[in-house]
Amino acid sequence: MSYLGENISKLGFGLMRLPMNGNDVDIVQTSEMVDLFLGNGFSYFDTAFVYIGGKSEEAAKAAIVDRYPRESFQLATKLTAWYEIKTAEEAKQMFWTSLKRTSAEYFDYYLLHNVGSTRIKKFDDFGIWDFVLELKEKGLVRHAGFSFHDKAEVLDELLTKHPEMEFVQLQLNYGDWDSATVQARRCYEVARKHNIPIVVMEPAKGGMLADMLPDEIKAVFDASGSKASYASWALRYAASLDGIITVLSGMSNIDQVRDNVSYMKDFQPLNESERGVIEKVRAALASIPSIPCTACDYCRPGCPKNISIGGIMEALNREKVYKSHFRAQQGYYWETLFGGKGSECTSCGQCEDVCPQDIKIIELIKEAVEKYE
Repeated sequence: MSYLGENISKLGFGLMRLPMNGNDVDIVQTSEMVDLFLGNGFSYFDTAFVYIGGKSEEAAKAAIVDRYPRESFQLATKLTAWYEIKTAEEAKQMFWTSLKRTSAEYFDYYLLHNVGSTRIKKFDDFGIWDFVLELKEKGLVRHAGFSFHDKAEVLDELLTKHPEMEFVQLQLNYGDWDSATVQARRCYEVARKHNIPIVVMEPAKGGMLADMLPDEIKAVFDASGSKASYASWALRYAASLDGIITVLSGMSNIDQVRDNVSYMKDFQPLNESERGVIEKVRAALASIPSIPCTACDYCRPGCPKNISIGGIMEALNREKVYKSHFRAQQGYYWETLFGGKGSECTSCGQCEDVCPQDIKIIELIKEAVEKYE
């Protein structure tokens, strides 16, 4: 059965981590990267209203829109209704600002950005679901969808409530496949159940499955005899899934583009032997000591400060498993942005009373506060 985006090349260019010259995007290098990408038959670019403070969309104009025929590429951007927005008018203005920044005439794929948790209410209250359909009727948006960060049951509810959405953008990678917090496998299965095609984000888990892999994990890949880059394993894993529109890679230099196009130009899904290597890697990752949080969320309803306890445990595990303080701090920031910060913990102990894993939550929250706040 054919699906939306089936014929798009399975490598997409994420414009979130572009090369910089001080505070500005390096347009010369970005243009070289775009030329190499398009010259090898790829065509999907992904940006957002908030990326690099709006400079990502401006870079899309300078490096792509102003230099190539509009029909030669697909451009996706996103509306972030929950980001410092107080009225529906402000939220809807984001679209018109994005259109002006990019000079794109229309967006091939337009997304409600980072839908999930308490952020859903903003999109509902501001009427953004209907607004995007109005834009589509006017020809300003070709395809409407949303990017998603939440649990699988929430995704199921949204896709049931909004069958008009044509695609979804999900965080899918082998490191998060069975994660209790990200729920990559379960979210993927929900999308497949609804016959919704998927744009993959974070296939390398923000670089943690590329240049941040622990030595014992690299050894598993190396023992396979493959000379392929660690990043290539992650991207090919995601691209081998069914129902994928494209797999986004947030490329920040020309060498990353060269590496990605080298194995994605004539993309071949993982074979049985390669899937076996990934399973060994997944088992090795699971064996690294980490906090045994299952994200059951029993702890949160009784928390007087509504602290995202499971999210904080996930942030700590990023550092414990991948040794990445930066990615852990980044995860902590996002997990506490819409709930109580760890420093607000009253040490009441209700979370530890109900934790099925007997995790010393209060002690770990204090550790997170010391490291990341």
